[in-house]
Amino acid sequence: MQVLAKLKIHGRVQGVFFRQSAREKARELGLSGWVKNMPDGTVEAVAAGPENVVNELIAWCKKGPAYARVDKVNVQVSEVDEAYGEPLPCGPFQIA
Repeated sequence: MQVLAKLKIHGRVQGVFFRQSAREKARELGLSGWVKNMPDGTVEAVAAGPENVVNELIAWCKKGPAYARVDKVNVQVSEVDEAYGEPLPCGPFQIA
């Protein structure tokens, strides 16, 4: 089953290579989507792909790279009905 996950990562997640590390992990997993810094100091990400693989990225985001401190991750996962649902991001995972 294909899913779309929207994540908001809280903590010390800017200036610690979180986005670059998340992009590398997502690409390693073969996911589509994007990750970006937000003005409030959080990082947001959208990832699309097979449910079990998206769950691997979510688990990684709860830890982050070595210099990050992740306090909380808000996650919204929805099943994607490719015929009628929200279109999936396509192409390699990007930094937005």
